[in-house]
Amino acid sequence: MLKDVKELLHTSAYHPEEIERFLGMNSFLRFDHELGYTQIDYVFRDGMEDTLSVYTYEDEKVHRKLVNYADQPCRLNTYGNSFTQCAQVSDGETWQEILAAHFREPIRNFGFGGYGVYQAYRLAMRMESSSELAKTALAADHIILNIWGDDDHYRSLDEARWIRVGWMCRDLPRGGGEGTYPVHGFPWAHVRFDTGKGEWEEREGMCEKAEDLRKLAGKDAFYNAFKDDPVVHLYALREGGEAPVDELEKVAEAFGVQVDLRTSAVEKRMGEAQKLREAYGLRATMFIIDKLRAWADANNRNTMILLSYDVPPAQRYLKTGTRFDDELVQYLEDKGQPYVDTLKKLGEEYSQFKIPVDDFIARLYIGRAGAQVFGHHNPYGNFWFAYAIRKELVDWLNPKPPAYR
Repeated sequence: MLKDVKELLHTSAYHPEEIERFLGMNSFLRFDHELGYTQIDYVFRDGMEDTLSVYTYEDEKVHRKLVNYADQPCRLNTYGNSFTQCAQVSDGETWQEILAAHFREPIRNFGFGGYGVYQAYRLAMRMESSSELAKTALAADHIILNIWGDDDHYRSLDEARWIRVGWMCRDLPRGGGEGTYPVHGFPWAHVRFDTGKGEWEEREGMCEKAEDLRKLAGKDAFYNAFKDDPVVHLYALREGGEAPVDELEKVAEAFGVQVDLRTSAVEKRMGEAQKLREAYGLRATMFIIDKLRAWADANNRNTMILLSYDVPPAQRYLKTGTRFDDELVQYLEDKGQPYVDTLKKLGEEYSQFKIPVDDFIARLYIGRAGAQVFGHHNPYGNFWFAYAIRKELVDWLNPKPPAYR
């Protein structure tokens, strides 16, 4: 169990060798001052049955390779994390390509592993509304934001996600040499609630260029950079450690969330911190969706929200019928925002089986491998996901896909 903020940051600190290895381009990532990083072409042994997955990126490495109907105009762009990217399957096995083959029109995949809701939104704004479009012409009339599990909401708040990843993966080999766990989760743009102003604030990443990462290498540098961050404090409390709570109590009060972060009972404090953490992340997501909707309305674009999930929340829902994001689902309903709840779809699918939940889940997901912190859909799972969202997408698209005209 974690002791305090200092142990958290010392444990997750970047090793100088890791940063030098990344700066030497010995990585599957490239630095981005706004988004932390983007990804490049690579091959990982992370697929089903220990197979190799091929990842190829096009148009200056901003979206995954188009396979089906790549020569046709594209009016549908998808944004999100690795469940949008479709980590652990090769080009052509993604849910976008399955739908593209069926719809008979291309679907672009702007998913990048590790992004949160806000980082996906910032990439969407870069591709859909910036002056770069005069050069790339990648804007689309229909925009899908795929929001995954619970971690996507927390990532929007992170100043540097590696703090959490480094702690979660602390038993894996570190140091930057061959066979060590590759660093990522670099500082990026994120959101916070300003309790003094009573409003949300968008913040830029702390590194202007890749070389600035050197300033964060080493225990002392890493600790000094993040020791006063309330979101780091909240995570430390969630992991059982001690941390300042004054600012977090102000956040809880602003959101109307009743928590006791001062209790000396560690297990209770961990639960209270998680309660606030979930509320903070979900409220951040609602703020981001509001921004996306306002922009889309002003620019005559159509938006669709997908809710996707990894194994733990899927298992919990199928076994108990409970979920952590009821507030978000109700928000989408109240706003009249088009969305697809694939957790509900998963429950409908499971109702047709008479097998244990874990056996059912194993049909759809791959275990964690390589740099993946979570297991993703296998090719069969991506086919299921494509079929699960198909009808809602057909009804939403105007005009209908060529296959439905």
